Amino acid sequence: MREILPALSRWYAQGSPFGLATVVAVSRSAPRDPGAAMAVGPGDEVVGSVSGGCVEGAVFELAREVLESGEARLETFGFSDEDAFAVGLTCGGEITVLVRRVSPGDDPAFGLLARSVAAGRPVTLATVTDGPARRGASLAVWPAGEPAPDDGVHGTLGTSGLDVAVSADAQGELAQGASELRHYGPHGERREDTVAVFLHSFAPPPRMLVFGAIDYAAAVARIGDFLGYRVTVCDARPVFATPQRFPAAVEVVAEWPHVYLAGTTTDERTVICVLTHDPKFDVPLLEEALRRPAAYIGAMGSRRTHEDRTARLREAGLSAGELARLRSPLGLDLGARTPDEVAVSVAAEIVALRWGGSGAPLTATAGAIHPPGTASR
Repeated sequence: MREILPALSRWYAQGSPFGLATVVAVSRSAPRDPGAAMAVGPGDEVVGSVSGGCVEGAVFELAREVLESGEARLETFGFSDEDAFAVGLTCGGEITVLVRRVSPGDDPAFGLLARSVAAGRPVTLATVTDGPARRGASLAVWPAGEPAPDDGVHGTLGTSGLDVAVSADAQGELAQGASELRHYGPHGERREDTVAVFLHSFAPPPRMLVFGAIDYAAAVARIGDFLGYRVTVCDARPVFATPQRFPAAVEVVAEWPHVYLAGTTTDERTVICVLTHDPKFDVPLLEEALRRPAAYIGAMGSRRTHEDRTARLREAGLSAGELARLRSPLGLDLGARTPDEVAVSVAAEIVALRWGGSGAPLTATAGAIHPPGTASR
């Protein structure tokens, strides 16, 4: 939903109700993960997608009905592979979509949630999808220490016990950056499953740290920004580390790479791309990077550069396990030549590593093309 929030925020600020459809569950080869969203606003304007185009027409009509009635709806789309074309979900998977009406009157918490997401602050939206609680009722939950109303919780799912149980679980989901369907009793009982609640976590965008302000860095920064990363480019040479050479959304830092990395925060979603291929920068930087949390650590260079760099890192005391985390030379073998093509190969490797992809052509693989996901940024 993050990508359509500007339109949703505009409609909400105008007081214009809109129908918001959110994928709350998937199975088999579903085209989108839980949290994917589509909305129908004033004048039948449509933003977003819940299936990559497969069932958008049906969801559009459903959203118009919900706007008219004000009653939230839960619908499942998709059958077997043999019947998928008949129902529109061509991948043969299955998605369950919650459609509800949103406006200041219907959902007083939505404006606060949208502002938090736009500012990059973590928040979870909990919404009742099924059961005796009111379908479409929502609760926004912020982690401790974040600026938020009502001690970090705004809205209600219907009962105080359910609010307390869901709020506690929402904190855990947010820490993991996960979105999923949970089940409770009407008053938050954890051993019952009469009330279904979708926890949609909006963690801050993951970071991409690019070291070495060369032409390849500009291309990698552009594609990192396109993929939703919060990108920082760092180089020790001020003449190269200038904002004018990079997209407007990219932070540019003039600092020795290992010094900057030692003073910044990384986590299990962080991507680190080392493009300097100069030992005086690479070795101390990678020594720091390989000893801290990160999803991906890649370094540019030839095979000879890689062998020399690995030997220097061993001399610096890095273990075999730490060195095994290094993707070098970085990127997939696409035959890339230009900086933009190299950036595509790097992005492809990052995506494949994140989701467990093989990097092989789909024509050479079998099985589901879109395995069910567990989270949505």
